[in-house]
Amino acid sequence: MPRPLTLFTGQWADLPLEVMCQKAADFGYDGLELACWGDHFDVFKGAESKAYCDEKHALLAKYGLKTWAISNHLAGQLICDPNNDKRSDGFAPADCAGNAEKKRQFGIKSMKAAAKAAKNLGVKVVPGFTGSPIWQYIYSFPPNDWAEIEAGYARFAELFVPILDEFKANGVKFALEVHPTEIAYDIPTTHKTLKAIKYHESFGFNFDPSHLQWQGIDPVRFLDEFGDRVFHVHMKDCVVLLNGSNGILGSHLNFGEAGRGWEFCSLGRGDVDFEAIVRKLNKLGYHGPLSVEWEDPNMDREFGARDACEYLKSLNYPVPAGVFDEAFTKK
Repeated sequence: MPRPLTLFTGQWADLPLEVMCQKAADFGYDGLELACWGDHFDVFKGAESKAYCDEKHALLAKYGLKTWAISNHLAGQLICDPNNDKRSDGFAPADCAGNAEKKRQFGIKSMKAAAKAAKNLGVKVVPGFTGSPIWQYIYSFPPNDWAEIEAGYARFAELFVPILDEFKANGVKFALEVHPTEIAYDIPTTHKTLKAIKYHESFGFNFDPSHLQWQGIDPVRFLDEFGDRVFHVHMKDCVVLLNGSNGILGSHLNFGEAGRGWEFCSLGRGDVDFEAIVRKLNKLGYHGPLSVEWEDPNMDREFGARDACEYLKSLNYPVPAGVFDEAFTKK
């Protein structure tokens, strides 16, 4: 049975949810991965009111859509980050601005509410971010105090295990999107992250190959190592544009500016081998949604979202019931 194809609404939160539903249905998607910002989904309302969740389902159903996940990336970033600059002020209510601990407490409260809201909505996974208390030590100069790195993983566990316990109590999984600025951003740090929380059963991954690809990490190898904890999948592409003068660190150039060493791009138009990924997901028995997170600074988003859906449909084939050469032995 082919997996459902969904569109993540995070990059479309400027649109009312009903408009987003209209567009996604027209593009050809089966459903939406609802972002917990804009008017798309409010975790606090969802945690308190089953009726609120039923209203969301009714709106989706009006356009022939469903949902399998709500995503709480922005609030999640506040949980483990230092929160000591204004860039994340917009991730929390205005009265939290400039107050690192107030932002953190909002993030924790929001993520715990997301677990209850997901249960009320009838979905089993909440993709999101964790933030990181040690991302600023990514390069060891001035030389790192390696005990401080280990303390960072302990701090992550201290903050996140109570949240994961809330997820367990509600029968919901948290799916970290492995990503620069998070506690896990590659394969070694993913192993360290799991060890820090003693392999908590409610913690897994929102597999997004784009964030691995531009770092030089093999996305299929990630699936080989952590496939049993892949609870959700983002289909997102990128293209590496190294030219001898730049690197993968971004060169302090914004997305879309000429000279960057890599860019996100519309699905199927970059370097990610989605054929290999889909075949590996088939081998792993992953039956959840394939959710398009559409980002491309050089393409109209409506054209791109429709184009991505068509491309993904060509890969979303069912697995065979038997081996192709079984017929050779039939009498």
